[in-house]
Amino acid sequence: MFIDRVVIEVIAGRGGDGCVSFRREKYVPKGGPDGGNGGRGGNVVVAVSGRMSTLVDLHYQRVYKAEKGGHGRGKKCQGKSGEDTMIAVPPGSVVKDANGGAVIAELLAEGDRAVVARGGRGGLGNDHFKSPRNRTPRTATPGREGEARTLEITLRLIADVGLVGEPNSGKSTLLSVVSAAHPEIADYPFTTKTPVLGIVKVGDYDTLVMVDIPGLIEGAHAGKGMGRDFLRHIERCRVLLYLVDVTLPDPATSYATLRNELLRYDPMLLEKPSILALTKCDLIEGGTKGVAAELLEIHSKVFAISSVTREGIGSLLMGLREALG
Repeated sequence: MFIDRVVIEVIAGRGGDGCVSFRREKYVPKGGPDGGNGGRGGNVVVAVSGRMSTLVDLHYQRVYKAEKGGHGRGKKCQGKSGEDTMIAVPPGSVVKDANGGAVIAELLAEGDRAVVARGGRGGLGNDHFKSPRNRTPRTATPGREGEARTLEITLRLIADVGLVGEPNSGKSTLLSVVSAAHPEIADYPFTTKTPVLGIVKVGDYDTLVMVDIPGLIEGAHAGKGMGRDFLRHIERCRVLLYLVDVTLPDPATSYATLRNELLRYDPMLLEKPSILALTKCDLIEGGTKGVAAELLEIHSKVFAISSVTREGIGSLLMGLREALG
């Protein structure tokens, strides 16, 4: 199950209470105050785990609580600090405040972490309040409550190459040919319902990560089709690979539609390096050599390919490696 958005509750630990205590020892008739402070409550921390690729674990557990701090004790003993609660998320996770929408953290790589709810401070014991004027204070303060908030965590996949195309443009077929991924392939629209990652070998030593997202249709930026839910997965791709079915009545218009949807979703996406692949060339007379010259000029880097016959695939992969630098 691929889950890329969850809403969870996080509650940090309450601080421990301060202690009211006085020293009681034989032959010490005037033992003073010795009440210790309470311990700090545990934090709630979100951290990246490279072993995770989806938010499915958070889908089933929606509330996370950290441990309370221990109460102070006599002999100036401070209460134990509460244990932090760790929430593991995959690389590319964005943590927002679900109420205000403010971004709390973007966690991109292994080792990235952020405290999303801070534990309450421990209360003060009566030893803290002693003074020359008040030698027997009987005052202690309670621990403070930890932070509690509602978080929205979304996943934006990190990949080298993002496949952008209309439904049935050949994205899944290409990914299945160049990688070991097994996306669903069928002769009806929207066979890809969730993003699919594949590791692609280029040459003898190089590899790249390619992601296939559900097909885009006109109005996808406004939520039509799979819409905005999956457009965000190409935001962190280093290179965009547009795929256009060369057998369509007007491939150039299809390419323009894809560009327009990205423009209306986020204009910065058009600033990314990109390549255009004209797919299904095996279905036209002459194969890749039969592609009309005007189609080869609608983008600065155009490759005519056939995933069925593998024609042009090698040149496309080398072009992607060059674009990635």
